[in-house]
Amino acid sequence: MITPQNVIRHELIGLSVRVADSSNPRQIGIEGTIVDETRNMLVIMTREGQKRIQKRYATFDLRLPDDTRVRVDGSILVMQPEKRTGMRIRKLR
Repeated sequence: MITPQNVIRHELIGLSVRVADSSNPRQIGIEGTIVDETRNMLVIMTREGQKRIQKRYATFDLRLPDDTRVRVDGSILVMQPEKRTGMRIRKLR
């Protein structure tokens, strides 16, 4: 089950997303569904077509299947998706 605590370890394709912040002001506010993911990019299907957003320079608002919204700094997503989904998360004390 995908939760706000483990969202970075899960598959992102299929989730609704909004670009909350970006180094490129024209990308802020882009909304749609994640249709592909590479090491450095998220591909978002919007009403205007596909948009490619660099992870490192953006912050994303993800909507989880239970309708919970989570803000994620894209820089922590920068890695191959298959490696990210298999990694373990250390808890900070």
